[in-house]
Amino acid sequence: MKPKEPKFIEVFLVLFIFLAMMSVSVAVFDIPFQIPLFASWFIMIGLGLKLKHTYKSLQDSIITGISKGLEATMILFTVGALIGTWIAGGIVPALIYYGLAIINPNVFLVVAMILLAITALSTGTSFGAVGTSGIAMMGVGESFGIPLPLVAGAVISGAYVGDKLSPLSDTTVMTASLTEVPVIKHVKGMLPVSLPSLLITGILFTLVGFFYVGDQIDMSRANAASEALISTFSIHWYVLIPLVIVIGLLAMNKPAIPVIAFGALLGIIWAAIFQGVDVVSAITTSYSGFEINSDSEFLNELLNTGGIESMLGVIALILLALGFGGLLDKLGILQALSNLFDGWVKESTGKLTFSTMATAFFGNLFGSAAYVGVITGSKTTEKLYDDRNIDHRVLSRNSEGGGTVTVPMIPWSDAGVFMATTLGISTISYLPFLWYNFVGIIVTFLYGYMGWYFWKNKEQTEEDAEKESEVFKAE
Repeated sequence: MKPKEPKFIEVFLVLFIFLAMMSVSVAVFDIPFQIPLFASWFIMIGLGLKLKHTYKSLQDSIITGISKGLEATMILFTVGALIGTWIAGGIVPALIYYGLAIINPNVFLVVAMILLAITALSTGTSFGAVGTSGIAMMGVGESFGIPLPLVAGAVISGAYVGDKLSPLSDTTVMTASLTEVPVIKHVKGMLPVSLPSLLITGILFTLVGFFYVGDQIDMSRANAASEALISTFSIHWYVLIPLVIVIGLLAMNKPAIPVIAFGALLGIIWAAIFQGVDVVSAITTSYSGFEINSDSEFLNELLNTGGIESMLGVIALILLALGFGGLLDKLGILQALSNLFDGWVKESTGKLTFSTMATAFFGNLFGSAAYVGVITGSKTTEKLYDDRNIDHRVLSRNSEGGGTVTVPMIPWSDAGVFMATTLGISTISYLPFLWYNFVGIIVTFLYGYMGWYFWKNKEQTEEDAEKESEVFKAE
C-alpha cells in the first residue's frame, strides 16, 4: 500500500512532542540531549508506521540521513585531537597569554570581547571560552569598576563570535552537516554578516568602555592569570606558528580533515620540543585530552579538556540529529512545513530569511538548545531554498543567525543556564548587552530583506544562462 501524506495536525503533534521532550528532559530533569533526541526517532517511526511506511524503509531513511553527515564526525575526531595537542603544545595558552597582555582599562570591554573570540575560535567552544577566559575577564572587569552585566555582555558576545565562525565548533559543524555545505564554505558564507556585526559591536564596546573605568585600576587578577600561564608553559611567538599554518591552509581551500590532522601533529611536535612533554604523553593528549593539576584554579579549568574522547558525546548528538532529519524527510513532514511557508514566502528573500530564523529561534525556545534550533531552522525551510535555486550557504547562514546566536538569550536554555551560573549574572541582566548577538540578527535579516549575498546554485545558473542564450539566438 502506498504510504499516506501526513496531515497538518499529525505534523503539529509530533513536532510539539519532540520539542516538549527536548525541553522537559533538559530543563526539568537534566537529561542529556542525546536521550530525548534518540527517543524522538521512535515517535517518528510510530507516525511512519501509521502512514503505512514499512519499518525497513524508515530505518533506511535514518541511515541515509546519518550518511550525509559522516564527514562532520570525521572532522570532529580531528578537532578533538587538535584541541588536546594544541593545549599540550602551548598554542592555546599562548593565545590567552597574549590576549591578557594587551589589556588596557579604557578599552577593556572590546579587548575582553576579542580575547573571548580568539579563545572560542581556537577551541571551538563558547562554553569553554566563557568558563575559562570569561571568568578571568569578569574578575578583571570588576576590579576596573565596570558593571558586571556589561562585562558579561562583552564576554558572551566574544564567545559567540568564535562559536559561530570556528570550524572547530560543534554547532558550526552540525549546521554545515545538516545543510550539506562543506564546513569551510559555511564559515566563509557567514563572514559577510559576521565581520560587519563584529566591527559594529567592537565600536560600541569601545565607546562605552571609556565611561565605566574607575579611578583605581587593579591589574592584579590579569597579572596573576598571565603569571600562571608563563610559569607553566614556554610561551614565545613561534609557539603560534601551527595556528598560522592551519589557518593559512584552510583559507587556501585545502581539505579540512587532513589540514586539522596536520595541525594536531604539529601540536604533538610542539609539545615535545617546546614544552618538554614526552612523545608518548603528547600523542596521548590527542585522544584523552590534556590534563594538569596545578595550584592555579584558572589553569585547571582552562586546560583540562580536548582529545577525541571529549567529542564523542557531540558526535553522538550529530548522528542522532541527522537520523532524525532523515525521518522528517522520509515522512514528508519537511515538505508539509515547507508548503505552509511556500505561499507566504513567494520570491521574497526577506520573508525566506525570516522564516528560517524564526523557526530556528522557536526551536531554541522550546527545545532549550542551539542543536534543536539549527535542526528546525535548516530542515523546515530547506526545500524553500531548493525551489528558489538558492545556495545552501544562505540556508546555513540564516539557520545560525536564528539558532546559534539566540540561544544564550533564553533563560532556560542550556547556554542561558550555563552563562548565568558560570558568570554569576542572570540572563535578564546580561541580555541587553549581548550586542554582537543582536547586531548579528539584525544584519542577517537586513541582508535577507535586501537580497545581499543570496547566492544562486552555480549549476542551475549556468543552465539558466544557456536557456537565455538559446532564446536570444531564436529571436
